[in-house]
Amino acid sequence: PGYCNKKIWSKMEGSLIFRLLVLLAFCLATESNKTRLHASSNFLDRAECACKLKGGLDDCSCDVESIDSFNNGKIHPQLEELLQRNYFRYFKVNLNKECPFWYDDSRCALKDCAVDICTEEVLPEGMRQGREKPKYMTDSLKEKEECDEMMELSTVDHTLSQESQDAFIEWTEYDDSQLSFCAMDDEDENDMQYVDLLLNPERYTGYKGESPHRIWRSIYEENCFKPVQSTRPSYSPSIVLKKGSPLEGLCLEKRVFYRVISGLHSSINIHLCARYLLPDGWGRTKWGPKLEEFKSRFSPESVGPEGTARLKNLYFVYLLELRALVKAAPFFLNQTFYTGDDREDVEVRQLLMDVLEVAKQFPYQFDENTMFQGDPKEARRLKEEFRQHFWNVSRIMDCVGCDKCRLWGKLQVHGLGTALKVLFSGDIIGRTDIPYNKQFHMTRREIVALVNAFGRLSKSIRALEDFKHLMKKS
Repeated sequence: PGYCNKKIWSKMEGSLIFRLLVLLAFCLATESNKTRLHASSNFLDRAECACKLKGGLDDCSCDVESIDSFNNGKIHPQLEELLQRNYFRYFKVNLNKECPFWYDDSRCALKDCAVDICTEEVLPEGMRQGREKPKYMTDSLKEKEECDEMMELSTVDHTLSQESQDAFIEWTEYDDSQLSFCAMDDEDENDMQYVDLLLNPERYTGYKGESPHRIWRSIYEENCFKPVQSTRPSYSPSIVLKKGSPLEGLCLEKRVFYRVISGLHSSINIHLCARYLLPDGWGRTKWGPKLEEFKSRFSPESVGPEGTARLKNLYFVYLLELRALVKAAPFFLNQTFYTGDDREDVEVRQLLMDVLEVAKQFPYQFDENTMFQGDPKEARRLKEEFRQHFWNVSRIMDCVGCDKCRLWGKLQVHGLGTALKVLFSGDIIGRTDIPYNKQFHMTRREIVALVNAFGRLSKSIRALEDFKHLMKKS
């Protein structure tokens, strides 16, 4: 009996130990799963300072929380109101240009890819055919009349032949192209048409597959900079943050180029995730945030640490465009923002001034003066190379096969290109004081693109807050 009792106790003891081991393993697995889920659901909260770059920008004291608070609580609501106004809601664009780099017959046939073009009747009076240019020329004509009165007192013959006047126009166009970072559509092209941005919102259209992948491959692999020793496609998003990343071998200016492209790419992806086509069970169209799509593009489980890097780059390009708006403020002070409705024009101008005043208050401004420094000759060469690379990116937008995607791609790339023009135009490398730069000017389309592009970045950062709440609920 004693032996039997010992045997029974031994079996009970073994069974108890086994159960304890199973329970311990279950607890560890559960805790591990909780940790993994917590890490996944809170990866947005772990994003570090958006402007952590090697070089001069390493010393910035910004953080994502400060930018979120500033954007979501201060400037974003004002931008939303401003972009509802006629001056900024109508964008003139050519959506029928041929792709200049490759033959592409992959135009999206889905109805959500289509763009609704504005008819003449719905446009504000000042934007209708034949009425836009004369108004914008009013101030210049007045100055010319005053100048002509003074010139009558002069005995010097200042008349010019038609040939000379045509040559001056060509020279001016050439000078403008040297200041521009974008291949802008020609205002006189027959296919130029106004689009109501509010009636054609940026959202997921179903445009996917090889065509959009080819666009981004061309931008990253052929137009972003590579270190001399690299023989691989250096800017494939899948290798940006790995050890030995090609970014480590690049100067500040070339790293900045990559980060603004990556940040723009991230912003566009966030827009598509925030306004995704969702089934509602009744056969009707419903648009809303899709958390699974967002995670597939940014979560550590899907893309590793690159997701956080992509979000950092969004904050980086946000700071760059914010700085461009602040720097362009003296130029905006002299604009009338004409639409043909005097009351509306005054209100739009005041709304923009309010936005600029808030923008000036943000203490962590992008410092463009750290770029294109050193030997003047080398700095000029590098800036021109920078400009040409972005110029090519703007031309690639005409290869996008979805009209709505092309519209928003062109607008945001042109807006970013205008920001670069504001920051880096002029004869003095690195620094340009716009109030004293007589050459500097912006067209109406550049103004509309710049403000709308910043509005898109602001919208993306605001959308991140919504995705944070969705992750906590899930």
